[in-house]
Amino acid sequence: MCRFVAIEHRHLRSASMTTRTTPTADRLLHALDLPSRTWWRLVGRTVDLDSSEHVFLRGPMNRRHTVGDAWFDDLDRSGRVRPISADDGLFDDMSVLDGPDFTATQLHPLVRGFYEHTARWRMEVWAQWNPLLAPGAAAIAGLFGRRVRQLALPTAPLSVSRGMTSRVRVIDDVDGHRAGAAWLRTLRLDGSAVYSGFYRSAMLPGSAQPHVAVVFPLEAGNVGVYLRPRAEPDGSLVLTSRSRTFGEDGAYVTVVLGRRTYAARAPLRERIHVFVDDEGELRTDHALDLGPMRALRLHYRLEQRPS
Repeated sequence: MCRFVAIEHRHLRSASMTTRTTPTADRLLHALDLPSRTWWRLVGRTVDLDSSEHVFLRGPMNRRHTVGDAWFDDLDRSGRVRPISADDGLFDDMSVLDGPDFTATQLHPLVRGFYEHTARWRMEVWAQWNPLLAPGAAAIAGLFGRRVRQLALPTAPLSVSRGMTSRVRVIDDVDGHRAGAAWLRTLRLDGSAVYSGFYRSAMLPGSAQPHVAVVFPLEAGNVGVYLRPRAEPDGSLVLTSRSRTFGEDGAYVTVVLGRRTYAARAPLRERIHVFVDDEGELRTDHALDLGPMRALRLHYRLEQRPS
């Protein structure tokens, strides 16, 4: 992963640009971005992504003036993305998460199969926002999420009525070994981007238990979520990020400003439950909390594509 991320930082300084906005729009949008980036610098801390203490925060970032899947396109052009395969998964083997608190063999075959062969599955999704937070979520989605084509969580129930598209591509490091997987999701209704994430396993400081790491690249930064896995007696999988301590599971915002990198914990906590229902269908309940409040509930019905 060291050489993988080193390339991402060189991309930030690259002169070539993709997914470019017009000069006027770029200035206006930058005026919105700068205060948010400065905020994360003020509330965060300086980090060294080459140190053992902060190496877990490493992950892809978009270059200046690029948004959405630009990070993925850069890796694809550099030959780091493997050819499309219908068997691609977020993990090649869930046993990479085996540790003191988790053993992959305890998972139901469908649950494990979803993570190891994610490209075989399609999804229907339902979303319900906390009515107190929905207006703010819609404003954030309009100002930032839709524009940067990242973390644009649906705020209108009908927007997810057609489900989401799902593309999974395996990404290699510079030595040709698997580094992780890209999972790119858009709304079927209008093609708007929802998530553009990089998935891998990660070790956190002071923990012997591998975590699920999901990085959402942004311009000269990213949002990283680190989830602790647990297999339930019924074979379902629970992923949680509940800690409030820096260096433990949770959500982090990392930004590059000048020659320094800053990181801060975000007040977000998640619980993801992947399970097989009484009728043998694979489903997922996803709860997102903002501070002390339940902000969003998502429910997914997962169905294998025809062979």
